[in-house]
Amino acid sequence: MNGIKGIHHVTAITSSAEKNYDFFTYTLGMRLVKKTVNQDDIQTYHLFFADDKGSAGTDMTFFDFPGIPKGTHGTNEIYKTAFRVPSDAALDYWVKRFEKYEVQNSGIQEVFGKKTISFIDFDEQQYMLVSDEENEGVAAGTPWQNGPVPLEFAITGLGPIHIRIADFDYFKKVLETAMEFKEIAKEGSLHLFEVGEGGNGAQVIVEHNTLLPNGQQGFGTVHHAAFRVEDASVLDEWNARMRKFGFPTSGYVDRFFFESIYVRVAPGILFEWATDGPGFMGDEPYETVGESLSLPPFLEGKREQIEAMVRPIDTVRSTRTIEKEYL
Repeated sequence: MNGIKGIHHVTAITSSAEKNYDFFTYTLGMRLVKKTVNQDDIQTYHLFFADDKGSAGTDMTFFDFPGIPKGTHGTNEIYKTAFRVPSDAALDYWVKRFEKYEVQNSGIQEVFGKKTISFIDFDEQQYMLVSDEENEGVAAGTPWQNGPVPLEFAITGLGPIHIRIADFDYFKKVLETAMEFKEIAKEGSLHLFEVGEGGNGAQVIVEHNTLLPNGQQGFGTVHHAAFRVEDASVLDEWNARMRKFGFPTSGYVDRFFFESIYVRVAPGILFEWATDGPGFMGDEPYETVGESLSLPPFLEGKREQIEAMVRPIDTVRSTRTIEKEYL
């Protein structure tokens, strides 16, 4: 059995693709590597923010569903997405950066022996920066070379996904028995699981929470989290394995940028298994990736119809000089 290699991406919902683009590009300094549409709802933007090369394990993606209500945070939800930064010193920089851009944050806190900062965006979407200071395991990505954040402090990929769950014993069994994660630490109601090579890029924090009502999906919440597998043959193995454990799956889905299966593993928790390739850099030049509307071949014939439905968003960065901000 070819195992899960780590986190692939996290997909969330935003109230505004424009504000979302500005926040991720100019505040967080992540690179927009794909401006496309939701393949199941083509009037909806789907934006992918990642490292400089669009590497698997570095991207946070957003749907912009027209008219969707605000979500509420609670239990039985993928609650918080983490991003890796190179060092503890990077977090000192981010405290100043968040102050400059008036981003509400927790200040530096320690979680499972690692320095972190929790913060939110304009939708109250929940995020965390985590230091790679003494991290081992899945390698980090490459920071966006032309972004506003100095490279030594910049975001390099996804860190542990924070999940709140009411029935912890059940969920632990899903992670350990079906998905081959291992529990490696516990702090109060928080449990740390990891898979594959481990480290920040392959960990899940599970919070046992029976006090809060169920989270309600809407803008400001996560839609699903995806885990990396090598290729389509491994995807087939996981499809068979999850079905053997009694989970209905989506079956094989070709997303063009990667191939997938989807499984609802618990109430409110949708997981995706996604292949490392082919990736985001094959259909656009490196210099201008994410600047025009990219459509997979099976939607290209509908380009005129789609462009009439989605409003134009200016995502051109290649003609601008973005100065590095040393604070």
